[in-house]
Amino acid sequence: MNFLFCGDHNAERGVLIAVLSLLKAERGEEVHVYILTMRAKSKSRSFKPFSQHAADFIRSLIVADNPNSSLELIDCTENFIKEPPTANMGTRFTPYAMLRLFADELPQIPDRILYLDDDVIIRRPIDQFYTQNLTGTELVGVLDYFGRFFFHNQKKIFDYLNSGVLLLNMPEIKRTGLFKRVRHLMQVKKMFLPDQTAINKLAKEKRIAPRKYNEQYALQDDTVIQHFTTSFRFFPYFRTQTVKPWDVKRVHSVLHLHEYDDLLNEYLKLKDQL
Repeated sequence: MNFLFCGDHNAERGVLIAVLSLLKAERGEEVHVYILTMRAKSKSRSFKPFSQHAADFIRSLIVADNPNSSLELIDCTENFIKEPPTANMGTRFTPYAMLRLFADELPQIPDRILYLDDDVIIRRPIDQFYTQNLTGTELVGVLDYFGRFFFHNQKKIFDYLNSGVLLLNMPEIKRTGLFKRVRHLMQVKKMFLPDQTAINKLAKEKRIAPRKYNEQYALQDDTVIQHFTTSFRFFPYFRTQTVKPWDVKRVHSVLHLHEYDDLLNEYLKLKDQL
């Protein structure tokens, strides 16, 4: 199975947790992980790329589980310079979210690959989701928990996917030019959640998967992948809530979640080696 992550050095902790959860769920399976990063800076801040040291350390864990597994860190700086998301660079959008959109230009990326945000935990084996037939399908994802109510195609309702978990059919994406068209739209049109919005607007062959493959609100009995997104909470008062897996104390105190204690304790023992 092939997995794609993107990010700067701030993604290292999340990718470590996600990979640890993957190895636990798919014990002994051959997995190939690709991490896209770049060197970047804006008017207000500079970004450090995902470090080679962190990549090497995570690779050692993967190979220890199965010697045939691999991890490759890919620098996409030149790709980004050639096609920057000009219209959205002044927004809250992080440019690293765009890196997955260069997957069609990278010869290393295999035909079938599962993109994951760095704030997910894989709770159960994902082979049933990963191996589904992708004929005539560009990508597969789960409805955005809140966005499904506010964003949709004019002819459809409940078709707005969350882009944090996407099974990608790269030959079809190349054939339709989906990612190329998304990159162009991000250059010329300012959007809310630009990468996710552009993917939803332009993908014509997307498939909607069950919620259990990208649970964005609260752990359910059948959850396969839990995604720790920013969410709205309404009791005892309206607010947004953001708790990430690497913030272990808040996972316990705010979410009252102990499902992943073994995994997070392992993360706490390893994180200083990144």
